[in-house]
Amino acid sequence: MKKLLIILLALTFFAQAEEKKKVLFLHGKPSHGHKAHEHRAGDILMARRLNESGLVEAKVHDEAGYPSTAKAIHEADTIVIFCTGHKGHILKPHMEEFDRFMKMGKGVVMLHWATEATKEDGPKFLEWMGGFCDLDWSVNPHWTANFKDFPDHPICNGVEPFSVNDEWYYHMRFREDDKGLTPILFDVPPASTLVRKDGPRSGNPHVRKSVAAGEKQTVGWAYQRPGGGRGFAATGGHYHKIWKSDGFRKIMLNAILWTAGAEVPSGGVNSMTPDEKELSENLDPVKKKKKSQK
Repeated sequence: MKKLLIILLALTFFAQAEEKKKVLFLHGKPSHGHKAHEHRAGDILMARRLNESGLVEAKVHDEAGYPSTAKAIHEADTIVIFCTGHKGHILKPHMEEFDRFMKMGKGVVMLHWATEATKEDGPKFLEWMGGFCDLDWSVNPHWTANFKDFPDHPICNGVEPFSVNDEWYYHMRFREDDKGLTPILFDVPPASTLVRKDGPRSGNPHVRKSVAAGEKQTVGWAYQRPGGGRGFAATGGHYHKIWKSDGFRKIMLNAILWTAGAEVPSGGVNSMTPDEKELSENLDPVKKKKKSQK
């Protein structure tokens, strides 16, 4: 009886001592005006909600950009990236190193402009998270997306239909082999999203044909890598006020847990809606306009 009690106590101790999955948030430097592309503030808010849930341990990297040492990423189970995209992406000078981490089975989440890769980096984005925003293929209009239907996926646990006006990039470049790829957020954009002339981000014959045919456009997706590891991307996030959307916030928090390999609660990650005071915290400094010389 005494030995059995010791064994039970030991099992309890090890169960309690099991470390929570770790989440690392990386943010880019300011790139837009006030309350737009608030990379750091958005990361801080998401990390706060995750830590409040007690389900994972979340940390926002102190400095903007990629960590100067590999230790920070080594210790993380998933990395959340919210930054300028394309040639200004924080991963641009570190593609090979980051690829090694992905091959270790770590998760990755990219938000808004961070989903946009250069042509040469696109193949790696496809390997890591199944899709990316591709110039002269994808577009970046502002519109109200209505998310009514959701797949049977842990990221959608507890999510109710919701609508959000934001800069939803769509017509993403996805893997030709879509095995492991699950559309999470999708809608048919209105024709008004393609009133601009053709350009790298404004329109092209391929996207016009797709929208005219009434094809649903995926703006958030999950990817299970065949070699291990998970990726998620969402193209919204231009406006800082998007965090007031309970639906979008739950999708993001659920996705971070899923990519970290943590169990997503059946009702999803419940979190408090931020008020205006909290949304005004940690914002990038407002640049003063230079006085014109007379």
